[in-house]
Amino acid sequence: MSLFDVVAIVAAGFAAGAVNVVVGSGTMITFPTLLALGYPPVVANVSNTVGLVPGSVMGAWGYREELRGQRARVFRFGLAAVVGGAGGAVLLLALPPGAFEAIVPVLIVAACVLVAAQPWISRRLKDRPSGREHGGPVLWLLVLLTAVYGGYFGAAQGVLLLAVLGLGVSDTLQRLNAVKNVQAGLVNLVDGLVFTVVADVDWAVAGLIAAGSAAGGLLGARIGRRLSPLLLRIVIVLVGAAAIVVLGIG
Repeated sequence: MSLFDVVAIVAAGFAAGAVNVVVGSGTMITFPTLLALGYPPVVANVSNTVGLVPGSVMGAWGYREELRGQRARVFRFGLAAVVGGAGGAVLLLALPPGAFEAIVPVLIVAACVLVAAQPWISRRLKDRPSGREHGGPVLWLLVLLTAVYGGYFGAAQGVLLLAVLGLGVSDTLQRLNAVKNVQAGLVNLVDGLVFTVVADVDWAVAGLIAAGSAAGGLLGARIGRRLSPLLLRIVIVLVGAAAIVVLGIG
């Protein structure tokens, strides 16, 4: 591994860690970087997933103030994240490459629309019966399915999670973003544990991404927490749109 490769991987990990905490979709930075450097797709995917775990941990730590009072919610959705992440990892190892290629852009478009329309949707649903504090069984199932997707591929997982949580839970976007960071971190952690046992992880690559993503996660939390709800919503939609473009080109 050349010095250029080392710098490129650490830089990509840093950018991905920051983007993941603010919005999600950091994989759209690290995964193409590893492919461009010549790593096989499966090795790049699993090494990237393992390497991004520290960034998620640092991001959740950076959002600890927004997590206050959400312990029950985090545990409730955390179970969905663990089960779904494990299921997604199994699917990644069992299904042929590109099995989700057709549906991924559609999912991201739907998520962007939901995030953009969340204030209007919340106003329409505000008079509904109670149950939006932690969401009902349908929301839990949607979080589970999002975790399966995140465990399988992960691109724009954060955008999808924010869309689902915003649709089903009455709370501020920043507090939901804090929950999203924990959920995505759990999915990556479960994936990483599975891949460590059964997949070919390049530990040098994973270590470099981990170093970069940890620092990026802390910076991303500082930036993300300062964004207004409107600006954060705009960033989410723009990142989702960028992910669609990248996936379409790929």
